[in-house]
Amino acid sequence: MSVSDPLARERAHLTESRSALRAMREDVEALDIKDVTANWVNSLVLGRQIEDRIKALADLADTPLFFGRLDYLHTTQEGQRFYIGRRHVHDADGDPMVIDWRAPVSQPYYQASKKDPQDVGLRRRFGYTAGELTAYEDEHLSDPAELETTSRLLQAEIERPRVGPMRDIVATIQPEQDGIVRSDLSGTVCVQGGPGTGKTAVGLHRVAYLLYAHRERLARTGTLVIGPNRSFLHYIEQVLPALGELEVQQATVDDLVAHVEVRGTDDAATAVVKGDARMAEVLRRAVRSHVSLPEEPLMVVRGSRRWRVPAYELEQMVRELLDRDIRYGAAREALPQRIAHAVLVRMEEAGEAPDDRVQNAVARNPAVKAVVKECWPPVEPAKLVLRLLGDADFLAEHAEGLLTEDEQKLLLWPKPARSVKSAKWSAADAVLIDETRDLVERTHSLGHVVLDEAQDLSPMQYRAVGRRCTTGSATVLGDLAQGTTPWATESWSQALGHLGKPEALVEELTAGFRVPREVIAYASRLLPHMSPGLAAVESVRENPGSLIVRPTGDLDADVVAACVESLAHEGSVGLIAADARIAPLAEALTAAGMAYLSPGEETTAESRLTLVPASLAKGLEYDYVVLDEPAAVVDGEPDERTGLRRLYVALTRAVSGLTIIHSAPIPEQLGDL
Repeated sequence: MSVSDPLARERAHLTESRSALRAMREDVEALDIKDVTANWVNSLVLGRQIEDRIKALADLADTPLFFGRLDYLHTTQEGQRFYIGRRHVHDADGDPMVIDWRAPVSQPYYQASKKDPQDVGLRRRFGYTAGELTAYEDEHLSDPAELETTSRLLQAEIERPRVGPMRDIVATIQPEQDGIVRSDLSGTVCVQGGPGTGKTAVGLHRVAYLLYAHRERLARTGTLVIGPNRSFLHYIEQVLPALGELEVQQATVDDLVAHVEVRGTDDAATAVVKGDARMAEVLRRAVRSHVSLPEEPLMVVRGSRRWRVPAYELEQMVRELLDRDIRYGAAREALPQRIAHAVLVRMEEAGEAPDDRVQNAVARNPAVKAVVKECWPPVEPAKLVLRLLGDADFLAEHAEGLLTEDEQKLLLWPKPARSVKSAKWSAADAVLIDETRDLVERTHSLGHVVLDEAQDLSPMQYRAVGRRCTTGSATVLGDLAQGTTPWATESWSQALGHLGKPEALVEELTAGFRVPREVIAYASRLLPHMSPGLAAVESVRENPGSLIVRPTGDLDADVVAACVESLAHEGSVGLIAADARIAPLAEALTAAGMAYLSPGEETTAESRLTLVPASLAKGLEYDYVVLDEPAAVVDGEPDERTGLRRLYVALTRAVSGLTIIHSAPIPEQLGDL
């Protein structure tokens, strides 16, 4: 190896680092659990921890072990050169060979600039091909003679063709993204970001950073990523494992509230009412309506003695618990203890000396249990919602002053269900049941929750998510312009209020790194018609010829031809169409002998074409997109604004090129190309 060859030296360091990582993994694999554990429980726990550690130390052949280098001018650290990578790697002596990107010493790699070098003399970026180090690029941040330029390697990494699930962006995090990623665990952050601004990746990397900085705390309290659908979760599921994080759970909102089997659907008007925040008060009233005031005194018999608690004293206990407004189940558990305490006071006044065991025994006395059952009967959440949706009088009683008569009529089932199991529950009904469950018994809270595509949630869904992080924090990700549900969020302040995090910091990402400038500028023509006042994304990527709008007289044939043209390029291809057009397009692709995937199925080098209903396109991205009949995408929604938002989503899924094929006129809001 030539000493004067920098690339050869860097390749040698990569080889040595891989060897060191392999040695670290072998050390963990060599651990003998029997030598360090005293019982089978500890053995089981430690065994699982060792398995996770071995997985975290995996060396992925096609994933760069390090992607950058920092040379500091002055530092108190041992040495002045640090290689920045996805995880920490040390040699046999414990000296670092690669520094985790989340470590404080790595932060200047993302934040340092000519204006603020942060003691960095040199920032080096590495280029890789199939896992092999093939290039490097230097920035001398403290050299005033060197002009600040856009990194070619950074640009190439952003534009690198994508096949398979979503990749991490750890090598390309921008300063404004890094500030959000490293924000403190104690605060909730809401990120408004247009297409291609990297908000999803920022949210996932924030989880990885928080697990690094607060691992013990979050190991106890848990973390959760919530996405809009299973296809989306499948798309992002490899990002955190690639960063060495294996313990983060993923779910949809429907998964969180899956207390009953969802077999029914609601029309839009009904779903809007069921998702309205006013329903929380309707449910609270309905739950509390089960409480009644005692009218008879209580007589507790113990041995030869009788202890009497008058009705007015029992009533006072019930009223005090109602006034405290604690959860229904907690109050129901507290009432027998309060009654027992009143009996113990009488015992003490009579000269006895009862202890806690006596109080617990009195609380379990049949007479006490009978009073509690009469005054504070148990409530089954699903049964309560079943009654609310099937009993017009019961609904009217608790919706008075909250819902109009017309809104109440929308809620009522045409034919009341006979039982919880036979009811055709909708997704919105499941959220109502979840709210009721929380009124009865507190929902378990996690340490941190990431909520992606948040703009599509109803107020009641926000409440369901908020219950999962009442004692923790959240990262809320979304784009108001991409709200495509009838109840879509109008403002983040409203959404965060429903979430229970009104104090959250709202950050806006406006620099686009994914969608080419020509494409995002075309899609942004829709913003004044669907989200007035929202800032358009400013793409940093020039890609001339990335947008093609092609009229046709033979729609299916020309769409198939456009897919063939796109597949001639490297990378993934998405054919996006209105949901009603998916079946005929599937037939056309099959007739042409073209295999295709469905959203959620992983693209490979052999299968790169995915047929995507417009309703599932949100959050996904493809190197090349063919968009079928934009007018049909708009017409497929219940109103024009929602249709334009759905079209905006479809227009902004492409990383390298977008081809629009249309037989009907292009929606007038887009204008001429």
